[in-house]
Parts: sequence; C-alpha cells; structure tokens
Amino acid sequence: MDALPWREAWHAALYAPGRGFYVSGGGPAAHFTTATHGAPGAALARALLALPEHPVRVVVDVGAGRGELAAHLRAALDDALDDALDRASVRVVAVDVVDRPEGLDERIEWVRSPGGADLPGELDGLEDCLVVAHEWLDVVPCTVAQVDASGVLRVVLVDLATGHERLGEPLDGPDLDWTHEHWPASTPGNRVEVGLDRDRAWAELVHRVRSGTLVAVDYAHTRDARPAHGTLVGYASGHLTAPVPDGSCDVTAHVAVDTLDADETPTQREALRRLGVTATVPPHALATQDPLGYLAALERTSAEARLVDPAGFGGFRWAVKRVHARVVR
Repeated sequence: MDALPWREAWHAALYAPGRGFYVSGGGPAAHFTTATHGAPGAALARALLALPEHPVRVVVDVGAGRGELAAHLRAALDDALDDALDRASVRVVAVDVVDRPEGLDERIEWVRSPGGADLPGELDGLEDCLVVAHEWLDVVPCTVAQVDASGVLRVVLVDLATGHERLGEPLDGPDLDWTHEHWPASTPGNRVEVGLDRDRAWAELVHRVRSGTLVAVDYAHTRDARPAHGTLVGYASGHLTAPVPDGSCDVTAHVAVDTLDADETPTQREALRRLGVTATVPPHALATQDPLGYLAALERTSAEARLVDPAGFGGFRWAVKRVHARVVR
C-alpha cells in the first residue's frame, strides 16, 4: 500500500507540478462556484473594501484562483467615489500557484505562490493594505489524526491512488500539543484535523504586513463545536466526493478559526450586516419609475442574500486581524 500521512499526500494532490488539482486544467472554477464568482463576488468585493478603518494603498488577494475576486476588487475600486483617496491609484495584487490567467485586467498584479502554507518572498513589507485570504486556509494541508481502539491518537495514512486509509504512528510533538490545547480527542474513531500548519501560515501572512487589515474567509468551526469525525472532503465537477489525493479533486477541511491570531471571528452574515449588506428588496414602485434600476437592485439583493444566507456562504467565518504601524521614537 503506497500510503503517506494525509498532510503530505494532500499537498501533492493539490500543488504537485503537472498534476496537482490547483495547478492543472481549468482550476477550481471548472469544478465549483464560490462566493467570489459572479454577482455575489462583486457584492463581496464592495463589502470587503469597506472593512478597513484606514486608507488603503494596496489590496492583496491570497489564494486568488484565476483572479475572480481580484477582478471584482479592481472593479469596485474603479466604481467607488471617495474624495479622500484616488481609488485608481490603489494597487490590486493577486497571489496563486498558477501563471497569470489570460484575460485578467492588466492593472492587476500577479504573483506566483509556491502553494499550501508557503508564501512568495516578494509578498512582504505591506503597508496601508487590505489582505484577503478567501478559502485559502482550508486548502493549507494539515495533519489528520484518529483515536485508535486503545484511545491513542494516531496519524492517519492514506493511499495516494485509492484514498483508503490506515492508522500510523502515534501523534506527537507540536501537533499533539496543539490537539491537547485546542481539539482534545479520546473516543475511539474520533478524528482531529490539526490546525497548527494553518495557524503558522496565517501568522506568517500577518508577519508580512507592516500596517493594514487582514481577513481570512473560510468554512470554519470553534472549540465548542468541533466535528467529532472531522471535515475532510473532496470536490469535483460541482459535487462532494471522496477525498482521494490523486489530483483529480479538490481536497479541503474546515478551519479551526478560533486558534488563529485574530481580533475577531464573526460569521460572514454578522460581518456583512455590520458593513451594510442587508439584502433588502427594493421598493416595488421603483419598477415603474426606473425599470432598469429596479432590475439592477434586484440582482444586487439576490447576490447579497446568497452571501448572508446562514445555511450557505453566510455561515463562513471571518478572521479579522488589524496591524497598526509601529511608531518609531
């Protein structure tokens, strides 16, 4: 059996040159739609730009896919009217593991990333920034462990071709320390997706910022609702599938959002409501006064409704971190 710890097999399945899910074919957009696509993506971009409580000179999209959210952010900046800031001068930088997609707005800068938890060296020293990591941490591979029949937490190994699993060596070291602190498990059969690698990846991203606001948006859970059997799944062609680490499907697991270095971790519904996203239906009188305006308002309402739906995208969590410039005396 050609088996590896899930962390290693997962990384190769998504990011291995020539065969990884994220570096081959049409990418994620060829398999599923996220909140960054279409009208919801445009509404999300507008809301994200309202999040910082400071002037923004650069917007960075980490885990940019094929640039969908970056394009919406650029368009929202172009459309915004702000006398205090020349929005056209704000840089938009997209970061992902593939080469620059064809047809992307030439004003959007593209930086290629190594993939997973690793960030490109040139992404550093960011000032007056908004950094968005939309569904990035859930595809940062992590150790998967399971409690055996004797109550011992062991590393889960997986066959690269079939996805069949077996238990390996007992979990130890920093991974075990993390589980004791954040996700204790002792019932046979229970699983843990060790969030240490996600914590470190997020901490490194925060470290790259000198001043600004960072927000990670993801499927997530907190200590009071850890899933006993984990969340590891695959996605392919718009459907949930078994997580086989052969490069044929996306492999993802929810994020232990409360272990990240963040100032707050609201649900997306809560965060967007604070930013004025209400999904309010326009008055029907507008349909006769301004038919085109009414249709545009309906489209916006529909997009916002999808973003705040607690059973859908509204159930995402935002991890928001604000980094203040250090005062040199």
